[in-house]
Amino acid sequence: MANLFFFGTLRHLPLLELVLGRSGTALNAQAAQLPGHGVYQVAGQPFPAIEERADATAEGVLVQDLSPADLDALNFYEGGFGYTLKPVTVQLEDGSTAPAEVYFPEPGLWQTAEPWDLAAWVQKWGALSMRAAEEVMAYHGRMTAEEVARCFPSVRRRAAAWLAAQARPGDPEHDLSKDVIVHSHTRAYLNFFAMEEMELQFRRYDGSMSPVMHRCASMAGHAAVVLPYDPVRDQVLLVEQFRAPPFMMGEASPWMWEPVAGVIDPGETPEETAIREAQEEAGVTVQRLEPVAQVYPSSGALAELIHVFIGISDLSDLNGGGGVAGEGEDIRSKILSYDELMLGVDGQIYQDMPLVTAALWLARHRSRLRIASS
Repeated sequence: MANLFFFGTLRHLPLLELVLGRSGTALNAQAAQLPGHGVYQVAGQPFPAIEERADATAEGVLVQDLSPADLDALNFYEGGFGYTLKPVTVQLEDGSTAPAEVYFPEPGLWQTAEPWDLAAWVQKWGALSMRAAEEVMAYHGRMTAEEVARCFPSVRRRAAAWLAAQARPGDPEHDLSKDVIVHSHTRAYLNFFAMEEMELQFRRYDGSMSPVMHRCASMAGHAAVVLPYDPVRDQVLLVEQFRAPPFMMGEASPWMWEPVAGVIDPGETPEETAIREAQEEAGVTVQRLEPVAQVYPSSGALAELIHVFIGISDLSDLNGGGGVAGEGEDIRSKILSYDELMLGVDGQIYQDMPLVTAALWLARHRSRLRIASS
């Protein structure tokens, strides 16, 4: 049996319980300290690291009598991020000491910043981390820690999207607690996207429950789309890039003309994503956003909510390229007049649904936007 001292996110007992797969009431846990060490926020990350500091004391929790199965789960959750167990001696509240092990990061792996605050972390990241851990631990025994760690950014984006969906108003005509019954939930595949399957029933319009049905969904999360529009010049900017899914579908022309688009990172609003992506993909500085819609582009198959915007911009003096090289993006842009855009829409040239949605909204609101800019 093993004794571990937790200094960071796993001090949050609900998260520790989820990772271990058992109730905290069954854990032999107590408050403890590790003198000569401090816990500090990792720069640019939502978690801390522990460091040796002669003038500091790390607060934490000592959990004793952990089984080999517990250690296997913990190593899976922590191992892909460069953390390894090392022996230490911790101090208990009664002044006694106890041997323990701590997950230390590899030397030089992370750059640390200010002292870490557990309560502040729980308020900002606790719920998201719980949801992300649910997905991660579903692959325990099916993938390696390193494989899951490579997918963790997309896991966190899906967790953020799920929390955002839970916060939106429900439908007063449907009580989810009574009108949908989930018999099984399988996380079938994990990579940049994920695939999930359910056996479920839903309440039909005649009041009865449907038969048990098997349904699956490609899990993407949520994204922001912005069509830059210059109301002074009456022009829009489109970007073109190779898209693998149309190619896999057999599309003869998988280079797609689209608005600027990007996934929403955890802690970022859709508006912030739209402004950031416009700069990264097209070099456009958005002056103001006009909200168009929040839509599921294919609600029967794709679990992705897209926030669509028109981005009021100055489209003069752009260089026609963009994208983030580290993300494998190779993007070109072009500027069209409004009339050219709508000829393309009417001629069914464009195959990207958010582009068509944004263009049709612009057709209804163009006069207002032009008057406001004059």
